[in-house]
Amino acid sequence: MRDIAPLLDFDDAYRQKFGVLCGVDEAGRGPLAGPVCAAAVILPPGYCPAGLDDSKKLSEKRREALYGEIVQNALAYQVVLVGPEVIDRDNILNATMQAMSQAVAGLDAAPALALIDGNRCPPAPVPCQWVIGGDGKSASIAAASILAKVTRDRLMVKAAATYPGYGFERHKGYGTKAHYAAIAQLGLTPLHRRSFLKKVLSK
Repeated sequence: MRDIAPLLDFDDAYRQKFGVLCGVDEAGRGPLAGPVCAAAVILPPGYCPAGLDDSKKLSEKRREALYGEIVQNALAYQVVLVGPEVIDRDNILNATMQAMSQAVAGLDAAPALALIDGNRCPPAPVPCQWVIGGDGKSASIAAASILAKVTRDRLMVKAAATYPGYGFERHKGYGTKAHYAAIAQLGLTPLHRRSFLKKVLSK
């Protein structure tokens, strides 16, 4: 299990300089279907659940367990979904920035600083600092990555019942061979991102 001390130390350094901070991350930039999801989380100073890490490095079971711990102990959190219609209209980068901005703005308590995973900051009502690889460096960003990933995965599992045959419960909308085969056989659903499927649509 990963040592959480570096995650706490990273956040503490910013907290001592700025005060209350939130971590922000997204899930679902790359799939062919479903929304992009962003989360913002304010953790109590010194709090980091055991085993916290970048959500992509954890099993689904561990992510689910951490999700429960984070929402129970966070001082504030907000999760925002931005759907395929916005992704197609505004492009995935802008849709992701919208989701992150709304997540920060929707927090019950305003942080003094938002730590953003990635290499750019969204327009937000508070100062932001981007952190490349932040979900592996910051406890707050890692917590946000868990909330975003679990929320989106749950939604895609539910979508599998609404749109059977696509395998959403397995690939969560990503472009697997099975997913492309299902699209060829069944066509597109309202969840599909047309802008990601131009080659398919042009055939």
